[in-house]
Amino acid sequence: MSSLAAARADNFYYPPEWTPDQGSLNKFHGQHALRERAKKIDQGILVIRFEMPFNIWCGGCNSMIGKGVRFNAEKKQVGNYYSTKIWSFTMKSACCQNEIVIHTDPKNCEYVIISGAQKKTEDYDVEDAETFELPAAEERGKLADPFYRLEHQEEDLQKKKQAEPVLVRLQRVSDSRHSDDYSLNKALRSRLRSQKKRVVEEEVASAKMGLAVRLLPRSEEDDSEAKRVKFPSKFEKSRKDKRALIKAASIFPNASGSSRMELELKRRKIKASVATKLLSGSVKPSSWSQSSFTRAINKGTTVTARKM
Repeated sequence: MSSLAAARADNFYYPPEWTPDQGSLNKFHGQHALRERAKKIDQGILVIRFEMPFNIWCGGCNSMIGKGVRFNAEKKQVGNYYSTKIWSFTMKSACCQNEIVIHTDPKNCEYVIISGAQKKTEDYDVEDAETFELPAAEERGKLADPFYRLEHQEEDLQKKKQAEPVLVRLQRVSDSRHSDDYSLNKALRSRLRSQKKRVVEEEVASAKMGLAVRLLPRSEEDDSEAKRVKFPSKFEKSRKDKRALIKAASIFPNASGSSRMELELKRRKIKASVATKLLSGSVKPSSWSQSSFTRAINKGTTVTARKM
């Protein structure tokens, strides 16, 4: 960038037609020092960067606008609270171009939504958040009374005396626990080793039972629940009958008639397959097989002759 261009960018360039009597360069050029931000300065409006002070719901599309989101807002004065000015900020949401108007509230030291949006209320419990609850406005007003303040201080002192032994005991326990880091680390590592060992034992026991999941350790509650389970009488009777039959049967049972018939059928099928192979000539019959085959053929011929 040349020196002339740099001077113009920094607004230090004075043209030859300028004279000191004409005032500043902005006055000479007929423009405001804030440029486009002051285009409505004659109406008392200045464009600034406004940061959302809390979470809100957009009134146009009902979408949430988070805390800290920045907008180009038109700032103007709309009143006074004693000597403090009340400012109004008008902006458009990026989601639906809905107009949002927010005013300052010097009395309560906060911002108030006038139109175009709704504040997102977030309630929480003081005990859950582990914080102290601040006194209400009425309570703070009563504390201006010296007698009420004295009584309030007495109640606080009594609460402190009641809670002091517990706090001292908790402090001693905390100090004893965190006094030796080496012993704490050693105890933690030993507990982790025992836990890993127990997990391995449970996995081995589950694998022996043929289970793919690790079983939880046995407890008295599981035993009592198992004892309360009662199977139906029919199931018990059938189980006893099956066990009685198994005990009464011999470990070397004889072949029954049905099994003999099955064996005979298998033998006949084998002989038929051998005969088919011999007829087709795929297997050369031996002397024994040939004699048996001729006997089988003779028997077949005699049977057919009788039938005829």
